Amino acid sequence: MVKNLTKALFIAVSISMVSGCGSGTTSTKENKDSTKTPMQEKLAQFAQVKLSSDISGLSEKEKQMLPLLFDAAKIMDELFWEQNLGDKKAFLEGIKDEDTKKFAMINYGPWEKLENEKPFIESYGAKPAGANFYPKDMTKEEFEKFKSKDKTSLYTIIQRNEKKELVSVPYHIAYKEQLEKAAALVKKAAEFAEDKDFKKYLTLRAEALLTDNYQASDYAWMDAKTSNIDFVIGPIENYTDALFGYKAAFESFILIKDKEWSKKLAKYSAMLPELQKGLPVDEKYKKDVPGSESDINVYDAVYYAGDCNDGSKTIAINLPNDEQVQVKKGTRKLQLKNSMKAKFDKILLPIANMLINKDQLKNVKFDAFFQNVMFHEVAHGMGIKNTINNKGTVRNALKEQYSAIEEGKADILGLYIVTKLFEKGEIKEGTVMDNYVTFLAGIFRSVRFGAASAHGKANMVRFYYFQEAGAFTRDKDGTYAVNFDKMKAATISSVQEIITMQGDGNYDAAKKQIEEKGSIKTLLQTDLDRLKAASIPKDIFFEQGKEVLGLK
Repeated sequence: MVKNLTKALFIAVSISMVSGCGSGTTSTKENKDSTKTPMQEKLAQFAQVKLSSDISGLSEKEKQMLPLLFDAAKIMDELFWEQNLGDKKAFLEGIKDEDTKKFAMINYGPWEKLENEKPFIESYGAKPAGANFYPKDMTKEEFEKFKSKDKTSLYTIIQRNEKKELVSVPYHIAYKEQLEKAAALVKKAAEFAEDKDFKKYLTLRAEALLTDNYQASDYAWMDAKTSNIDFVIGPIENYTDALFGYKAAFESFILIKDKEWSKKLAKYSAMLPELQKGLPVDEKYKKDVPGSESDINVYDAVYYAGDCNDGSKTIAINLPNDEQVQVKKGTRKLQLKNSMKAKFDKILLPIANMLINKDQLKNVKFDAFFQNVMFHEVAHGMGIKNTINNKGTVRNALKEQYSAIEEGKADILGLYIVTKLFEKGEIKEGTVMDNYVTFLAGIFRSVRFGAASAHGKANMVRFYYFQEAGAFTRDKDGTYAVNFDKMKAATISSVQEIITMQGDGNYDAAKKQIEEKGSIKTLLQTDLDRLKAASIPKDIFFEQGKEVLGLK
């Protein structure tokens, strides 16, 4: 879901995105610090990053708007605690060790996100697959028999009534007090909005928080492309519901636009329909032509709240998720350059220095990383959204397997798009090999998110798919090298496999793929253990808030 890139950006607009990249000289500590406690070792897996941006170019009204957005976002953070765990206050008060408490704050509970939700506090057992969206004692069979027209809605929780029967409760009722406060803050922020489209979006989004009817605000957000500030708020992704993948979790982003960078990327939005038509699948699987109103913009993130802040951090955003909005108007693709650059510098380069063949280290570049991430988000809006055989949307047909399969599609289709743009001469700086080698290094970064993460699962599948296709080799010294021709061929065949699976709504095939390739096997685990021993962080966490921006 890119930071301080230095000069000229990249890609086909005579822009070069070759900032701090290449083989790099980042050193890693080969042995753990024996003075650290086990919990301090866990905390060391997250590199601290200050989320800030230059807001001197904002108007006075925009600066007055920001504190209101921060306050509304904090409410989303509290709501996510409730959805993921339950009573945050009681939970944290029960933790006496400060390091454990800090780690619990990173994970929004006692389960370690990057270790497949394994409990790190002894008194807690396994995390319920349905988090706090369903009764803990509810079985899948009971849910299937439960008669309710909105039980699979993104915006309902399932509870028991006095008779111990299942009931479906809309979010705007279940979380009434918090959502009313958030809506009031967003409405107040809209009063300061000088961009008319952004004002309309904020007004409609505030209303959506009170009604659970988000589509109108999603359409409005698609038009709100020119504001200097962007704001994502509400129940959005369904990763936290590992039981069915039905329920959306609350989150929020506060973003400051990088106008110069955004201008450089504008041309790619117009290319989406053409790229969709050229996909290497049968015509029936590419009938959902992306809307022509998509855009690609670049931002500094200044606040993450709730679901997007849990464990691994998003470095790009592709929204809305509503399939009807995507087909009619497309999606907006927001590149979070400060978060992206932090991950490249602090995590991906050190990984590459350990695991990528020394002759290919020169191909690990930030411009390629940026492109791979950006076109991953572009790819989310492509492919197919509705099954070809009346099984409904792909999301509903694939159920709890959807998120991992969709992330895998975005990964591999993004790489395919990059390859095609190089071939067409649309990307002129760098080489496709840069993208392939950087993509491989990125797999090692993402698989460390674990099987509890849709992104982690997707990257495990990709690793083993590429391995079986001979797309890379592992040398005796434990480093990996890309085979260009085989990786290109495997990219095409993987795109074909996933889009066909999605279009057919083939749940069994999706489940089989995740079961067979979605876990870390011995040799890969050995290499990941080397990264851990070298104290390379798995992810980042933020110093963030109004104070960091100098706001009151």
